[in-house]
Amino acid sequence: MRSNRHIIYRRIVKARFRQLILSYVVIAYMLLAFGWWSVLLYTKNRDAYNAKVELLRIGLAAEQKYTDEATFRANGDFIHLTHKYESQEKMILGEVLVFIASLITGIWLINKSYNKEIQVEQQRSNFLLSITHELKSPLSSIQLILETFHNRTLQQEQVQKLSLSGMEECKRLNQLINNLLMAARVEEAYKPVYEPIALAPLIRQLVLPIQQNHPELDINLDVDADLPFVQADHLGISIVFQNLIENAIKYAGFDNPVSIQLRKTNSHYVEIIFEDQGPGIADNEKKNVFDRFYRIGSEETRKTKGTGLGLYIVKKIVEAHKGTIQLYDAEPQGLGIRIQIPV
Repeated sequence: MRSNRHIIYRRIVKARFRQLILSYVVIAYMLLAFGWWSVLLYTKNRDAYNAKVELLRIGLAAEQKYTDEATFRANGDFIHLTHKYESQEKMILGEVLVFIASLITGIWLINKSYNKEIQVEQQRSNFLLSITHELKSPLSSIQLILETFHNRTLQQEQVQKLSLSGMEECKRLNQLINNLLMAARVEEAYKPVYEPIALAPLIRQLVLPIQQNHPELDINLDVDADLPFVQADHLGISIVFQNLIENAIKYAGFDNPVSIQLRKTNSHYVEIIFEDQGPGIADNEKKNVFDRFYRIGSEETRKTKGTGLGLYIVKKIVEAHKGTIQLYDAEPQGLGIRIQIPV
């Protein structure tokens, strides 16, 4: 399946590349044609000027008004002809420069559009690969668990272990579906349903089952004592926290601590800070990670799970709450995410 999608992707890229080359060929032809007509127009304008100057000289000589070249060049008609010729030269030069600038701008826009289309196609291909894997993996696990229950007689301890595993896969599948639905909503239809929310208990509620399943995980929660309630959408903020927690764990691993801080910055905002000690994100990638379906690297070789929707959803929900979100490099290593939500 991956091979087929990769082949389709390469075919699309080749087709777009042929369109790009054709566009460049047309632009090159237009540039050469315009250059030729510009030279021709400049030559014709100069020949017309020389002919008019010579005709003026002959006319003045016939009227016996031509004495010498200096007097001729001081003649009002000659000055008028010269001024008109110079204006036409400047006009031709100006049109040439405007046309060249337009062509350069056109080439830049075509190249930008081409790169954008390739990037979108790559993201779409990555999304299809990741979403297929993310959907099939929990479904295959649940199917295997059910087949085990059906075909084998198990001890109570085994039943409990498999049941917990199945419930975890169901939660994973449910979260994936919620992310997909939320991604569709935040694009146009999402509107927060505001209610007073205490952020600290909400985060503890989300962190507790993760720590129970992974006792080796160290999540440090630091909360200001006088942290106020915020007016926010409970479902939206829960999805924000859940995505950020799982994102930190995904890239930092269970062996590295995760720090969560809740701060009261002033009377108008609450600041939420997530920091991990994973590999972090390169500076040139930070501006892209909030794009829909964007994931660093290729889906063919990536080992981490995900669909490229998590940070996109987080940013959209935060913005819908009239808040801000910012990425930065954590110390001594890792990624930090700072969110400010109005009180």
